[in-house]
Amino acid sequence: MALFQSGNPTLSEKIFNRSLEASNNGVMTVRGSVAKFGFLMLMVIGGAAYTWELYYSGQDSTVTALMWTGVIGGLICALIMSFKPTTARFLAPIYGLLEGFFVGAISAILNNAFAKQYPGIIFQAVGLTLAVALAMFLLYNFRIIKVTEKFRSVIFAATAGIALFYLIAMVLRMFHVSMPFMYNASPLGIGISLFVVAIAALNLLLDFDMIEKGAQMGAPKYMEWYGAFGLLVTIVWLYIEILKLLSRLASNRN
Repeated sequence: MALFQSGNPTLSEKIFNRSLEASNNGVMTVRGSVAKFGFLMLMVIGGAAYTWELYYSGQDSTVTALMWTGVIGGLICALIMSFKPTTARFLAPIYGLLEGFFVGAISAILNNAFAKQYPGIIFQAVGLTLAVALAMFLLYNFRIIKVTEKFRSVIFAATAGIALFYLIAMVLRMFHVSMPFMYNASPLGIGISLFVVAIAALNLLLDFDMIEKGAQMGAPKYMEWYGAFGLLVTIVWLYIEILKLLSRLASNRN
């Protein structure tokens, strides 16, 4: 079924189809997914607030350890849930907390780095992320942008291309081959950031559609946790990309 093609690898046709074959104690609803997403966001906020407080208490080493714990632990949880969605009810909250550690650490470090030339960069990034997410929801809810098969294919291809591009950049960096435009505030670098932010935002439309279609199919109740987890992945990605864009703009002010 082509309608289940999504730029978010955590929300795919195979996963939803497998879930329909599993026994369950209820069916997935959009409201249930939204409520669980709200809970996961509280976990992210809690983890982020904790690492933020540690950073400004001078415990840099602890913050670094928590940041890497968030990165590695979050990746492990995401992989387990992707292969076994039934674990989402247990692992999704843990994933939210781990992502909070990572987001809080990165936010505190950048907030400190750009305190002079761009005060309030973190709060602007949070505000922009919420504004973009709300705008995407309204565009989807009122069907101003319709999630068609062609639309899904384009966003899926763009997302895969971005992932491949980032992977190549990481591998090249390991061999001391740098691509300056990936990190500097050049017009090309800023343009790339704007493009990635746009694709991350459009992925939200696919996530909303996947959750709605899953509910219409009568997916098991535990898929509410999985849908909330998938949406959280995109929201965190969007926030990081917006923060990266603002950081580049701040560097450009020097």
